[in-house]
Amino acid sequence: MQKEIELKAAPQPFSFSRWIDKNFKYLPPIFITLILVVGQLAYGILDGYSGLFAAIGATIITEVILSKVILGKRKPISSAYMTGTSVAMLIRSNLAWPFAVTGFLSIASKYVLRYKGHHIWNPSLFGITWMLALHSPSVAGLSIQWGSNLAAASIIWLVGLIVVSRAKRLHVTVAYVISFIILAYIRCLITGDPFLAELAPLTGPMYQLFIFLMITDPPTGVSTRKGRVIVVVLVAILEFVFRLFHSIYAPFYALFIIGPLAKYLDLRRLDKQAKKKLA
Repeated sequence: MQKEIELKAAPQPFSFSRWIDKNFKYLPPIFITLILVVGQLAYGILDGYSGLFAAIGATIITEVILSKVILGKRKPISSAYMTGTSVAMLIRSNLAWPFAVTGFLSIASKYVLRYKGHHIWNPSLFGITWMLALHSPSVAGLSIQWGSNLAAASIIWLVGLIVVSRAKRLHVTVAYVISFIILAYIRCLITGDPFLAELAPLTGPMYQLFIFLMITDPPTGVSTRKGRVIVVVLVAILEFVFRLFHSIYAPFYALFIIGPLAKYLDLRRLDKQAKKKLA
């Protein structure tokens, strides 16, 4: 009997997969920090650190205050940190206030723009898109590419694929990337631009965040696997149209329109199903 107890109490051999599952909540913040560090060291994607501190500070303070006032509880700041870091990387400005305002708008959208108890816009997407659309003289979007540095891009893609795979959203990333590649080829036939030039945005830090964190965001995604694939294909198609009209912020605008509409319709569908079951 004692031998059996000792066998049961014996520590299990280390498993990387099991460790990832146990500590997954830390992986997305680590991943976005990795994108920031690699991008800054390799290409200097930040103009300075004041914007980074302003964005992260604004998102964390807003999250702490609104979660306490509206929900009556304090939420973990990891989500706010990720939103602030995304904002700092994805917009460019010589001033600090656009970063702070964008961070505030991003987090505030989670608490104000809700349907059936859910926020329907990805927070950083909401804040960044509004600032790019309404304050273009003061704010620009990140457009720098990883260039030919395959090592930098490979690190991001490797960790990114682990993150979305463990989050059970790998199919979303794959569906979008395949759609983007097909539509990039069609676009090069229409515009006459080289195919590799149309494909190049996929290697940029803007698209790294978009592919691995924005379109795969579980809280703002629809509830079914098939639905998520349809949504990202529609996002890629609308982005294709915007890019034909030379919109450099095409992915943001496309997801800003398609994502919330899809989430709204999905929540309505789930609500109707729940009512039918109760009837």
